[in-house]
Amino acid sequence: MQRSYVRLAVAVVGLWCVAALAQRPGARFRVPDTIKVEKDIPYAGTKDPRQTLDLYLPKSPKGDKPLPLVVNVHGGAWKMGDKSMGVREVADLVAGGEYAGASINYRLSGAAKWPAQIHDGKAAIRWLRAHAKKYNLDPDRIGVIGASAGGHLVAMLGLTDGNADLEGDVGPYPAISSRVSCVVDEFGPTEFLTMGGSHDAESSPESELIGGALPEHQDEARAASPITYVSKDAPPFLILHGNKDPLVPFRQSEHLAAALKKAGVECHFIPVRDAGHGGFRSPEVPRRIRRFFDKHLLGRDVGTISEEPIPNTAPAR
Repeated sequence: MQRSYVRLAVAVVGLWCVAALAQRPGARFRVPDTIKVEKDIPYAGTKDPRQTLDLYLPKSPKGDKPLPLVVNVHGGAWKMGDKSMGVREVADLVAGGEYAGASINYRLSGAAKWPAQIHDGKAAIRWLRAHAKKYNLDPDRIGVIGASAGGHLVAMLGLTDGNADLEGDVGPYPAISSRVSCVVDEFGPTEFLTMGGSHDAESSPESELIGGALPEHQDEARAASPITYVSKDAPPFLILHGNKDPLVPFRQSEHLAAALKKAGVECHFIPVRDAGHGGFRSPEVPRRIRRFFDKHLLGRDVGTISEEPIPNTAPAR
C-alpha cells in the first residue's frame, strides 16, 4: 500500500512538472520583429545563468514618456523551466508600443531552497527599477505575471513588499524597493498546507522547495505560502484558474481571492471553465489580462473587469 502511494505521488509530481513546462511553451514562440530583445542580463552581480533576465523593448514606443513594465516569472514546479516560458504574454503587450517587458530566471529548488527564489525575484525587480532611466522604463509602474510556480512567485512579490526575511540581500541594489504595482497570478499554489494528497509527500514540488515534507515543516510551509501575507496594503490582483486543474487545486485560488477581498484589496478572480493546469485557449483570457494591465499600468478607464467564468474554447476557424 505504501509503495503504491509513493508511485502515485511520483507520478503526480512528474505530471505536474511536465504540465508546468508544457502550459506556456515560450521556447517555440517567435518574438515579433517590432520588439528589441536584450538577453541574459545579470541582475544579481553574479555569473549564475539562473540569475539573469531578458528585456523586451518596443522598437517604436508610443509617446515620449517612460513605459510601464510587465515582468514575467516562469513556471516549472520551482525545479525546471526558464525565462523563455511565458514570453508570448509579455510580447503581445510590448508589440503595440505601450509596454516594455522582462522575463526572469531564478535559482531552482534542486540548487537552492526557499526563500532563494523570492530573493532572486525581488533582486530582479530592484535591478529593473535601478536601470529604469537607461531603458526608458517607468519605475513606478511595474506589473508582474506568472503561471503555476510562477503564479506563486508573482503573488509573493505582490504580497511581501518590505518583508525583511523575504527581501534578501541578493544583488547590488538592496536599498531600492522591490514593490510591484499589480499582479496577474495564473493558477499558482497559495496555501501549501491545504493542498493535500500527494503534495504532502517528501517528493512533491512544494516539499522539495522548502527542504522537507510539508506536514513535518509546517512553519516553513506557511512562510512560503502567499496567503500568509495578505493585507490591506497589497496591490491589485487578477487571478485565473482552470476549474478542472488536476495539479494545483482550484480552491487554492478561491482561498487567496477570498482573503484579498476580505482585506479590501481589489481582486478579480476568473475561473476558466473546463480548463486544466493552464492550456487556456480562449482569446478572452489575454483580453482580460490586457484590460487589467491597461487599468493599473496605463491608467485607462477600462470599465468593469468581468469575473464571469471564461469557457476554455478556442475561436472557430
